[in-house]
Amino acid sequence: MTNALDAPDSSGGPSPAGKVTAADLPGLRRRTTAVLMSSQILGGLGVAIGIALAPVLATRVSGSEALSGLAPTASVAGTALLSLPLAALMTSRGRRPGLVLAYLVGALGAGLVVLATVVENFPLLLLGMAGFGAGSSANLQARFAAADLAEPDRRGRAISNVIWATTIGSVLGPNIAAPAGRVFRGTAVSETAGPFVWAGGIFALAALVVAALLRPDPLLTARALAPQESRSAGGRSLRAGVAAVRASPMARLALVTVTVSHTAMVSIMVMTPVDLGHHGADLQLIGLVISGHIAGMYAFSPVMGWLADRFGRLTVIGLAAGLIALAALLAGTAGDAHGRTAAGLFVLGLGWSAGLVSGSALLTDSVPQAARAAVQGLSDLTMNASAGLGGAVAGVIVSQAGYGWLNLTGACLLLPMAALTLRRTLTRRATA
Repeated sequence: MTNALDAPDSSGGPSPAGKVTAADLPGLRRRTTAVLMSSQILGGLGVAIGIALAPVLATRVSGSEALSGLAPTASVAGTALLSLPLAALMTSRGRRPGLVLAYLVGALGAGLVVLATVVENFPLLLLGMAGFGAGSSANLQARFAAADLAEPDRRGRAISNVIWATTIGSVLGPNIAAPAGRVFRGTAVSETAGPFVWAGGIFALAALVVAALLRPDPLLTARALAPQESRSAGGRSLRAGVAAVRASPMARLALVTVTVSHTAMVSIMVMTPVDLGHHGADLQLIGLVISGHIAGMYAFSPVMGWLADRFGRLTVIGLAAGLIALAALLAGTAGDAHGRTAAGLFVLGLGWSAGLVSGSALLTDSVPQAARAAVQGLSDLTMNASAGLGGAVAGVIVSQAGYGWLNLTGACLLLPMAALTLRRTLTRRATA
């Protein structure tokens, strides 16, 4: 094992600048975490604006409520489409350039959303939301950047601490949407689209923070400290990432966990504002419900990380399945009881947090270091592609059958995740 980060990379790729030894790692971990948390606060603020307003914008621009789910779906699809090129860039150049690119694409997408509302062009709105989804890509990939340098028995907490930072921006985002929009009153930009102007600027600021301060690069640092045989260029291809997942039952379970948790959450969450509107909720109440949901997603992630490190990844995956099922029951039977809907969305956020933290930690644990960036990109592609499909189908289900049936469908998605978790738990006990 090499102790200095100025050692050349065996693949001929870039090496981190400067000398950092293993003794410097505690301080470097703290610095890296602080930078990632700062960017997460900004990114969460921008992303939350889109979550709260995308269905409303889609309905107004398209003139059809049945198409309202396509705007958040386009955002999720954009997150998914960027996952592979982002993973390829990070695999070859490190975390910093990938995160910067993602935030800048998100800023460009926000600008296109504003333009689309001005010219009332629905396809352009969907294109803008797809680019806007890159901001989510950056926020998701930041959790893996936090795990690059973490000790194996603290990966859950390292991931969850960065996820937690998103709470600040994500809770504020939906609630500042209305005052941010009022700034544009009397202009060509509508009050509903105005917050996307702010979101674009926020994403650009997040890109600047990462570009200037995320040094040395955590992924390149981890590789420089890894054993020589784990740093071959051949192990870093996306094909190698797929092979690594196929070779590990635990990696497959982790991939299913993050995919199912994210798909169920997105499918239910994106149509909740529409259902609340059907039952007389105004924009302020919708913002409060979504803020509570996002608080559930992020605020308690350190607890989920601690649980995953203390009691094991499989235990927290089981907890995630139980929480999401309870959330579907609460929200799906709420009707015009807005408090029950809010409680369901809060629990849904908790279930997503448990699934994402435990699944991400298990995925990182279960594959070789050289293949991790590729596997992590594959994970984000799978979870966001599935969630994009779920969001599109969610609009159809609600328009044809109702919000209750959507929640039931989301609960049914948990069955393969629960079955695989039970199987791996029984297998582990039998071999213990």
